Amino acid sequence: MTKLALTAVLLAGLCPEPAAAQPLVSIPTHDAFFANLQALCGQAFEGKVVEGNAADASFADRRLVMHVRECGEHAIRIPFHVGEDRSRTWILTRTGSGLQLKHDHRHEDGSDDDSTMYGGHTVDAGWATLQSFPADQYSKELFVAQGIPQSVGNTWSMSIYPGTFTYRLTREGREFRVDFDLTRPVPAPPAPWGYE
Repeated sequence: MTKLALTAVLLAGLCPEPAAAQPLVSIPTHDAFFANLQALCGQAFEGKVVEGNAADASFADRRLVMHVRECGEHAIRIPFHVGEDRSRTWILTRTGSGLQLKHDHRHEDGSDDDSTMYGGHTVDAGWATLQSFPADQYSKELFVAQGIPQSVGNTWSMSIYPGTFTYRLTREGREFRVDFDLTRPVPAPPAPWGYE
């Protein structure tokens, strides 16, 4: 098996990673950001919308909770609960060329939503406290197929500063931002749909 073929198999998760594998991410700011997020593992935090528009009205009157639920060496899963809606999980992955953010959307029965696994990948070093994820090709094609081509320009970002974690979506004419208070952990919510 060629090195390229072996890499493809490993990335597809079809066989276990060799014990002597090197760390996937070597850019110090990516590693530091990932470690900063891992430091929150097991904790949940309440947030509030600090930037949005009419499309975000459903978030305004509901309790928003992020839960840094699963932390592995190469992936962190963060369910984002909107009231009783447990359909959203952010997945941050170390890819070997940076960090990838995906949005795993599920129905209450655990099945995939039609709009799922969209997101993006870092294109620069970013900072230990802030990383940005412009929409990847899969996401752009998904958005066009779903009749929302304006989302092709999406860039998501996450930041971790003392006391605050921020999730942000921006594109031309659109900004959505939720700040979570890291100084006041809250009880962990139930498992997100599909992860019970």
